[in-house]
Amino acid sequence: MGQLIVNADDFGLTSGVNRAIIELHQAGVVTSASLMARASATEEAIELAVRTPTLGVGCHVVLVDGAPVLPPDQIPSLVDSRTGHFPSSLNTFFARLFTGRIRSAEIEAEAGAQIDFLQQRGVPLTHIDTHKHTHVLPGVLRPVLRAARRHRIRAIRNPFEPQWSSRATRRAPWMRLAQVGALRWLEPVCRRILYQEGFVTTSGTIAVAGTGVLDSATLRSLLQSLPPGTWELVTHPGYNDADLDRVRTRLRASRDVERGALLTLKEFPAIELVSFANLLPASP
Repeated sequence: MGQLIVNADDFGLTSGVNRAIIELHQAGVVTSASLMARASATEEAIELAVRTPTLGVGCHVVLVDGAPVLPPDQIPSLVDSRTGHFPSSLNTFFARLFTGRIRSAEIEAEAGAQIDFLQQRGVPLTHIDTHKHTHVLPGVLRPVLRAARRHRIRAIRNPFEPQWSSRATRRAPWMRLAQVGALRWLEPVCRRILYQEGFVTTSGTIAVAGTGVLDSATLRSLLQSLPPGTWELVTHPGYNDADLDRVRTRLRASRDVERGALLTLKEFPAIELVSFANLLPASP
């Protein structure tokens, strides 16, 4: 069977999310996490990441629905002038990007600032990805890669879900399946960019369509269908507690469900669990 990076997104969102990620890593089922540089429990997540070197940690670059690291006046095309925050809607971000109102240089600067913030705090980053998969678009991917290269990061999430995975996600909403399928045509373009820029990635990401509905039965269906290659399972475990109530997120009760569902991985010992560090050649 194939290799699997089990990555937990939103590391730093709340203490309950942080606790779930560390518990699942200690249980041997989560191998990687994506850390947000500006979230309510980022400081705690940084401490946990530094104390847990066996957990691969990437920078979860946030350009939507969050706060920037750089002062808002340095990235005016990325933020709402009234709040100093990124747009809360992915549709708003994409509309501004497609109409040329977002400057590529500002994406690069903010992504670099988020990466640098975590590295300066002692977190050895294994990869980068983006909140809500915004780097699925070449207009975001290129500046994010430039920022990552400056900080000696060479691995990135492949945000495209293959057809076999979508078919195996039986509880996925049809609208989510349609969105995942519509974006799939961009994969050859993005892979070409990654090759040109010297980055490595996985064969694909699974459970993107299953975000919010990833229970044990769905995960078992995905794992039973896993072909050869190195894949990333994107997950959002956590504890649905009072801290999460104070955060803007559509993933609440599902975080508890995913936390339990991930233990299903223990039923598949033939699948080798790895991190993004395994995609790179060993250092001399």
